[in-house]
Parts: sequence; structure tokens; C-alpha cells
Amino acid sequence: METEGRYTLVGAVVLAVVGLLTLAIVWLTGAADTIAYQTYTIYFKEQSLDGLAVGSPVKMRGIKVGVVDGYRFSNKQEEAVAVTARIDEGVPVHNGATAFIKRNLVTGIAAVEITNGPTEGPLLSKAPDGERYPVIAEGSSDIDKVATALSRLAVNGAQVLEKMNTLLSDENQHAISQTLANLNELSRHLAANKQDLTAAVRSIRDASDEFRLAGASIGQAATRAEGSIASVGQNANVALKEATVAMVKLQRDANLISQQVQQLSESGTLELNSVSRDVRTSADVLTTAGQRLSNPRTILFGPDKKQLGPGEKLP
Repeated sequence: METEGRYTLVGAVVLAVVGLLTLAIVWLTGAADTIAYQTYTIYFKEQSLDGLAVGSPVKMRGIKVGVVDGYRFSNKQEEAVAVTARIDEGVPVHNGATAFIKRNLVTGIAAVEITNGPTEGPLLSKAPDGERYPVIAEGSSDIDKVATALSRLAVNGAQVLEKMNTLLSDENQHAISQTLANLNELSRHLAANKQDLTAAVRSIRDASDEFRLAGASIGQAATRAEGSIASVGQNANVALKEATVAMVKLQRDANLISQQVQQLSESGTLELNSVSRDVRTSADVLTTAGQRLSNPRTILFGPDKKQLGPGEKLP
């Protein structure tokens, strides 16, 4: 029984030692890296990675802040190499950071140089869709910029030389020679007619002086005309105001006359109606008298029986 208990104790100790070793290995291989480093991916497409290897330094402003953890050809971007860089956790990498290859001209050993983004910007910590780590964009070094500028300068210089060759062709040289000969002849004619040109220039100067004087006179006349026009405008304004007052008075008098005429018309109408009734009555009386006077016998002897009305009798 003691032997079995001793074997059990030894087995338990061995298992505990194996578990501790396993935990130590896991911590050393993965956990420590996760705590001490932050990993980024850089896609290099325009720059050569000659001299770059696993373990090459990753620098920021010339200071080593990490190492190259690995690289591989990318299947997401054509002709691009994905470089995985491990950077110290305490180094802040902001959005807008770029990376380029910086190579020692003597040894040829390459390093990854990171140009950080704006310090007021957020940290680069989010991985894009489909990526395992955050991605730092590819930049360009000063040497690359100089090489690009030199290549552009060479291209521009070649274009300038080509244009100069075109300009200095045989046909253009002949045309330039004719132009120079014409200019020479023109200068000779100008020198020969110097006195005439001087007289022409003097005439032009005199004409310009006369135009200047005429312009001054026109300006004065315009000033006087402007004053006259302003005076006429003021007089016209006063006359317009007086005419307005007269029109208002005339309209008031016209309204008064219209009212009086209307009243006179109404009273005249009543009087005319009364006169017409009197005239009509007088006309009836005259008609009756005329009818009686038209038959004197009736007046002297009285009416006939035929002229008697209903119920009338002769005396």
C-alpha cells in the first residue's frame, strides 16, 4: 500500500511539473509577445525589399522601435509584399502613418522606417476587413523622391532637347535667317527716314496735346451742362409741385361746382315740372275755349240737342 501511495505521489508531481512547463512555454511563445508588442502589416508595392530580412529593425525617427516579424507575397494586392512588423507597445502609431524602406548605402542592409501620423489624430489600432492586424500605408523615402524628381527632370530635359532640335531644323533656321534679314532691312529704312519719323512723332505728340485740351474743354462743358441740368431739374420739380397744388385746388372747385350744378338741376327739374303742369292746364283751357269760340251759334243760342251730354236738357 505504501508503494502504491508513493507511485501516486510521484505521478502527481510529474504531472504538475509538466503542466507548469507547458504554461511556461505558452507564456514565453505567445503571451509575452502579445503583451510586449503590437503587430502591424505593411504592403510594399513600389519599393524593393533588397536587404530586408526577418529581424531587421523597424525605426521611427531613426530610433529602433521594433523588428520585422515576417514577410510574404500578398494574394490581395498584385505584386505586393506583405511585411509583418512588431512594434513596442509603448510606441504610439497614429492614423495616417506611412512606412518606407531605408537602406544603408555601404552595407546594403535595409530597415523599415515609419513616419508617424498627426499626433492629435487617433491611434492606429483597428484592423481593416479581411486583415488580421492594422495596416500601415506604404510611403516614399527622400531618396525615392529625389530619384523621382531626377527621372522627371530627365524626361523634361529630353522633351526640351527634342523641341530645341525641332526649333533648330533647317527650315526653321532658314526662316529665322530671313526674319533677321528683314529686321536688318527695316532698321536700315528706319535709320534712313529718321527725320520723317521724328516729324511724325512730333505731329502725333501735338495731336495728343490737342486731344488733351479738347478733352479738358469737353469736361468743363460737361460740368456746366451738369449744373444747368441740375438747375432745370430743380425748377421742374418746383413747377411740378405747384402744378400738383393747382390740380388739387381745381379738383376741389370742380367737385363744388358739380355739387351746385346737381342741386340746381334738381330744383330746376321741380320748377319745370310745375310749369309744364300749368302750361298743360292752360292748354286744356285754351282748347276748350277754342272749341267754344269755333261755333258762335252755340255761344249765342246754346248747344243743340245733339251736343247735349247725358242728362243735360235745354232751358
